[in-house]
Amino acid sequence: MGANRPEVLWRPSADAWESSRLGQFAHQHAPGTVGDYQALWRWSVDDPNSFWLATWDFFGLSSPDGNPSVALADATGEVTDAGGNLSTRWFPGVYLNYAEHILRGNGLADDALIVIAESETRAPVSMTLTELRTQVAQCAAGLRRLGIGPGDRVAAYLPNVPETLVAFLATASLGAVWSSCAPEFGTRSVVDRWSQIEPTMLLAVDGYVYGGKPINRTGEVASIRAALPSVEHTVLLGYLDPAAEWDDTIGWDELCATTNELLTFEAVPFDHPLYVLYSSGTTGLPKPIVHGHGGILVEHVKALGLHLDLGPGDRFFWFSTTGWMMWNFLVSGPLVGAAIVMYDGNPGHPNLGALWALADRTSVTYFGVSAPFLMACRKEGLNPSSEHDLGAIRGIGSTGAPLPPGGFRWVYESVDPRPQLQSVSGGTDVCTAFVGHAPVLPVRAGEIGCRMLGCKVEAYDQQGTPVVGEQGELVITAPMPSMPVGFWGDDDGSRYRAAYFEHFPGVWRHGDWITVHEDGTCVITGRSDATLNRGGVRLGTSEFYAVVESVDGVADSLVVHLEDEEGSMGELLLFVAAAEGRVVDNELIDAVTRRLREDLSPRHVPDRVIRVPAVPRTLSGKKLEVPVKRILTGTDPNQAASAGALADPHALDAYVEYARSRG
Repeated sequence: MGANRPEVLWRPSADAWESSRLGQFAHQHAPGTVGDYQALWRWSVDDPNSFWLATWDFFGLSSPDGNPSVALADATGEVTDAGGNLSTRWFPGVYLNYAEHILRGNGLADDALIVIAESETRAPVSMTLTELRTQVAQCAAGLRRLGIGPGDRVAAYLPNVPETLVAFLATASLGAVWSSCAPEFGTRSVVDRWSQIEPTMLLAVDGYVYGGKPINRTGEVASIRAALPSVEHTVLLGYLDPAAEWDDTIGWDELCATTNELLTFEAVPFDHPLYVLYSSGTTGLPKPIVHGHGGILVEHVKALGLHLDLGPGDRFFWFSTTGWMMWNFLVSGPLVGAAIVMYDGNPGHPNLGALWALADRTSVTYFGVSAPFLMACRKEGLNPSSEHDLGAIRGIGSTGAPLPPGGFRWVYESVDPRPQLQSVSGGTDVCTAFVGHAPVLPVRAGEIGCRMLGCKVEAYDQQGTPVVGEQGELVITAPMPSMPVGFWGDDDGSRYRAAYFEHFPGVWRHGDWITVHEDGTCVITGRSDATLNRGGVRLGTSEFYAVVESVDGVADSLVVHLEDEEGSMGELLLFVAAAEGRVVDNELIDAVTRRLREDLSPRHVPDRVIRVPAVPRTLSGKKLEVPVKRILTGTDPNQAASAGALADPHALDAYVEYARSRG
């Protein structure tokens, strides 16, 4: 294995096991594992009861009833080391509140900055810990006046701004349930999600600025209100126009009026709903995924504190909208004492240097973005370090898609050789990453550094047997505390079981291809339901895209493999969208096919290359490979994909037309 390993691009400091929070955790709670991350990981998954109790202790979590004695129990309440995913009870009998843990300070002074926010729409905003507490208290009092209490759903059509954080924490402090959609979501997308949870309150903006252009959302909000009869109160945040007023609405300032009421927190059971997130819903209604106060709390302190090594003095940034689970991950930063940096706007406006400039202005110490963003910067030939002072950054996060080796090298050549680059992968389903990195491990080009602590990730072959060093289905074979409490309205759990536990009975199947090496490093190679299997050579789509989109002139691409019943090569179709100022001509097609033949294999040269204006993506940016494949094999387009789940509802038109032309 050693001779074929990718090159090491970064190594931890010699004292990483002493200076990092993960190392300090190991010294305190598992001293026999110090110096050996694999041993620490193995302890965390073989003895989860001890590991999660240690996590509770290390981060000083609290409950009105004192510290828990059991972290993991089976259905009867007995302590268990590996209970079934569907029957496990986490921290039985424990009551707590997520918002209380956010606002208690966690090592920060009351006058320390906790929120730094910039946007295209208005001037920068910052808040100290005291100011955040005050605003949350005022908002909670306003919600309480309107009758919002435990279990009520509060729906937010709001951008990534401080008011959204305030409203979320106020909602959580009352034991009410939060759910957000980004304002760029269309009416259908929003109604498909919120009609399932029947919110009592709607918080909305009048519009926003994106890419320098004002976007008015008044009509969309009116349509959403009309489609949700459960909504009793609507609160307007005048964001595009601070003076905006609507009939039958409450202004943000009125909701958050000065109050003498003290900030209090409803102590709720460990698995009490905190928020509802949603799957992409490309082929039906999005799954309403319920996450609990306690599961998110213990998972996020572990991920942020031990793996990202965040703590007081850090400034944590991850580019996200409120429609992506990374927003929920970002706003947990204060759980470990880190200030959060929020940004609302187009990350490519006025150019791809915008977020690097933000990191410079705000002294970001952990800079998180998507893998496609890093690859776009590389393709553009950006050299951020030559234009910006990025010396404060000590960690760079990448998610949303596998980051190819070229992306790793670009970061260390053009951004900075000093930060640790952490390529991570997880999902909305668990609201975290289950494979990622650790501050005590080296960074190798194209590899994910480790399985996260407490996450028993394995690769299964099609017979359900674990495999090492070869590609398999990504499965989680033991419970995680941030696995969903359930799906909203799925009272008997049947929809939840069908989503994750039927393919390999009782084992969570995530739907990705993964290779887990002997040393615990991982490579994810795309969705397992969109595999390219040509003549027995199986390839994940991420590897394919890394080659195609490295070709100059290619802006985006989508590949579909149409298998035949005889099991031979089938037909491989490649759809290509050209970069601005370029066209998909024979010269570009030749360049793409030549690169695929050289870098992948002759079997993966497409049978046809089709010009398209754009690649269809979900609202969270994922390519719609499976819906396109279904359309090409005869499924009615309205059944293959929900228009409300698409970032651009017209992006499928060219594929539908191509399918018709094929007969």
